[in-house]
Formats: sequence, C-alpha cells, structure tokens
Amino acid sequence: MTAPGARPIVVGRVRRPHGLKGEVTVFPLTDDPAAIFGPGRALWVVDLEGRVVGGPHEVERSRAYHREWLVKFRGMEGREPLEALRHGFLAVPEHELPALAADEVYVGDLAGFAVQDEAGQALGVVTDVFELPAGLVIEVQGPKREFLLPYVGEFVRDVAREARRLVVRVPDGLLD
Repeated sequence: MTAPGARPIVVGRVRRPHGLKGEVTVFPLTDDPAAIFGPGRALWVVDLEGRVVGGPHEVERSRAYHREWLVKFRGMEGREPLEALRHGFLAVPEHELPALAADEVYVGDLAGFAVQDEAGQALGVVTDVFELPAGLVIEVQGPKREFLLPYVGEFVRDVAREARRLVVRVPDGLLD
C-alpha cells in the first residue's frame, strides 16, 4: 500500500462490471460510501486473505445505485479490465480513514476480544465473526462451550477497543 506496513481496511466488495462505460458495481462495507468512493480516492484490491493484489485504482466518478455504488476508475475503459476485479474487495490504508470513536472497532479486529458480562464475570473470547442476513454475530468460546451472540446494542453493551474487551448482556438461558 502507500506506506510500508500500512494495514488495508476493506471498504467494499466488487460485484460485477456495469454497462459498457467502465463502471463496476460495488457493495459498500462502510458507513460513508460517498466519501470513500469519492473522485480522486485511491483504492486497492485485496483478496479473501486480505493480501493486496492490485491497485491503486483512482476513482474517476461514483454514484449511489440502489443498495450498491457504481464506480468508474481512471484509465479503465470497457468491461474487460473490470472482469479482473470481479469478486475482489476494495480497501484503503487504515491511516486514510477517519479515527474510530472510543466505542467503535473494525469487524476484522473483533477476534481475540475478551467477553464479560455486565457484572464483570469473564464469559470467553471472541473466536469468529459471521455476517448473516440479519446482521453480525460473534462466536464466543467460553470455558465450557462456545455460543453465538448477535452484535447489536441490545446485547453488546460496551466496546473497550484499547483493552480489547466487550461487555455483553447474555439472553436468559443462553449459557444454561
């Protein structure tokens, strides 16, 4: 990426070329796609393992399109060059993104977070994160067994990013 050791943060998933004018459809994985896919932004292509495999590609223009975004990269004309991007992920270096709030965390960083209940009792460690149609779910490996917990405000009460800890409210009967 632009700086040695710069960590790529995935901001979108490339779906497919759109039309004949060099646009590609991108499913945004960011809260602010207008800024992330704005003209002049350099985006990198990463694979499923998070390795940079292409780029930088400069955004020439972009626009919202239903739940996706149409992005045109400078110098990429027609459908052919865009086929190589199909099913890849777009990323930017972490230092180019706005700073996270104290209670925010990148989804990819959740594995390894300690999980405790509101009384301070240790429940386990986050071992995986699943993106389901209903939203994110974390897998917690506890002392006796693992359990799944939706990653929503109703259950995740506090995120301490620096301490790598989540405080959760466990639904009645989940740990029985």
